[in-house]
This record gives sequence, structure tokens and C-alpha cells, in this order.
Amino acid sequence: MKYSVVFTPEAKDDLFDLYDYIAEQSSPKRALGYIRRIEKSCMNLQTLPERGTRRDDLRPGLRVMGFERRVLIAFRVSAISVAILRILYGGRSVKLAFPQDEN
Repeated sequence: MKYSVVFTPEAKDDLFDLYDYIAEQSSPKRALGYIRRIEKSCMNLQTLPERGTRRDDLRPGLRVMGFERRVLIAFRVSAISVAILRILYGGRSVKLAFPQDEN
């Protein structure tokens, strides 16, 4: 079975912000390549969605996985889809991204 992968508006905003940051610090070409690799990693969840570390302590069903030592991808798996919730770059706190009072 293949799961559909959906990016939430917050995850899309994270990718746009990350692109802008890398493009400014390095180059648009490098930024685009990095964003494409992140998106490819997310799309790989279509076939093996139950990977990463469960973080039920922050949000029921929340999973996180690292990407190239600088990015944390936060997602949730349902019966037919994977929702990419956030893309956190450079040590941004997953605890701050998912406050406990918003369960």
C-alpha cells in the first residue's frame, strides 16, 4: 500500500522560509537542491511511514525523523496518509513547535 503524503500549511511555510534563508546565505541553486532533497525524503514516507521516533509526549501520533543532521521532519501517520506537520531547521525545538496545550 502507498500512503499519500500531504504537507500542512505550516510545513510549506517552513520550507519557504528555509529556502529563503539558504538562498540568502549561499545561493538559490543550493537552496532549491536542499529543499528538493527534503521533499524527496518526505515522499519516501509513502511506502514506509512508520519510521522515525514517536513523540506521543508532545502530541498523540506525532513522529519525528532527522534529515542530513540539520533538519527535523515532524509528521503524523493515518490509515491512508502521512501529514508532514513541520520542517524544523538548525536545532529549532520540536517542543516549542508542538506546545502541549494544543493537543
